[in-house]
Amino acid sequence: MTNHRLLLTLICILFSVVSTYGQLTIDADIRPRFEYRHGFGNLFPDNGEPGVFVQQRTRLNISYGLEKLQLMVSVQDVSIWGDTPQISPIDGNDSFSLFQAWVAYQIDSKWSTKLGRQVLSYDDQRILGGLDWAMQGRSHDVALIKYKNETFKTDIGFAFNQERPSNEGNGFFLQDAFTYKTMQFAHLHKEWNNIQASFLFLNSGFQDFKIVDGQETPDGVLYRQTTGTYFKFPLKSLQISGSAYYQFGRDNNNTKLNAYQAMLEATYKPTKHLYGLGLELLSGTDQAGDSRNKSFFPLYGTNHKFNGYMDYFFVGNHANNVGLNDIFAKAVFKTSEKSSLLTKIHYFSSNAELLNNADTYLGTEIDVVFTQKLIKDVTLNIGYSHLFASESMSLIRDNRPNDNTNNWAWARLIINPTLFTNFKQ
Repeated sequence: MTNHRLLLTLICILFSVVSTYGQLTIDADIRPRFEYRHGFGNLFPDNGEPGVFVQQRTRLNISYGLEKLQLMVSVQDVSIWGDTPQISPIDGNDSFSLFQAWVAYQIDSKWSTKLGRQVLSYDDQRILGGLDWAMQGRSHDVALIKYKNETFKTDIGFAFNQERPSNEGNGFFLQDAFTYKTMQFAHLHKEWNNIQASFLFLNSGFQDFKIVDGQETPDGVLYRQTTGTYFKFPLKSLQISGSAYYQFGRDNNNTKLNAYQAMLEATYKPTKHLYGLGLELLSGTDQAGDSRNKSFFPLYGTNHKFNGYMDYFFVGNHANNVGLNDIFAKAVFKTSEKSSLLTKIHYFSSNAELLNNADTYLGTEIDVVFTQKLIKDVTLNIGYSHLFASESMSLIRDNRPNDNTNNWAWARLIINPTLFTNFKQ
């Protein structure tokens, strides 16, 4: 018997065994997305050409449960259509990755633990989120201790990152500005009927370096703390939600941090349509400079869902900058039983002072998204966004011109069927 036939036979035997003695579920997540970018993420330059491409996520999730044990493995390929030659024997862009791989054990009726690569997603995902808009998503290598009863739950997490086994030293060189070496957090969540409130304390440690003989050498760890609360409560057809966080410690340049975030939103749904109005403040540092870093950054959140879909703020950018004041309004119209139309407008201004007392108004963004449920497990999204940038936006965007057209259009299919399950609810 050839090796590949033997492997296939062993997989079939394993599949038969686990599906007989445990709960096995296999599902897929395939989402191609077309994008036209003409000022997405940054002001469009003079004589520039728009970016046009199709990106696709192909993800396979396998979960297995037996008594008190649960396992999850998720693998994915994230690629651009055409990024690999048609007859290439290998995928040359390293697009294949392990998204999740964890094991959970239920200690008793209230306590459990979860170990491995996993998504951390809490509350409105402002501080810790799954980043599902990004094709690759966001996952953490972390150990969790979990407690849950009828109205209260707590997650306590620990992470320690290394790039390889080492006999000497623990320097972590894989970091970018937001990838931690070590992290600990506690998230507490309480419910009273329909009222919800959460408390979060997050401690992130980043590798510091010094130059020795012209070489970058590890020099301790810089710790940044983020703590605060999120709440949500209904008043008949009106729902109020909000958050407030404080950030302190040291930034990646070993500068003292003193930053805050605050958000308040009200949504009203009298019938099938929804209307919302809100305000978010994220503190910033004056462009003239300060001895402290007053710029708040939501390090591990799903930042695309906040502050405009064109990703001008806090999506891998706008760190250590002038912050943001975002006044926003939205409406979601139910256009049919299987479709809806979202419209949202943002009024942006800097939270801190700009150079030469420039106007703090940065611009206005309009986002429109149409959603249509096509068939079971298949959804179509079509979106368009337009930014009307002010002259002050140029001051925080490398002095790029603000009077060019800045817009973005996209269309996405989400296909997420369950391929197999032996679990009967």
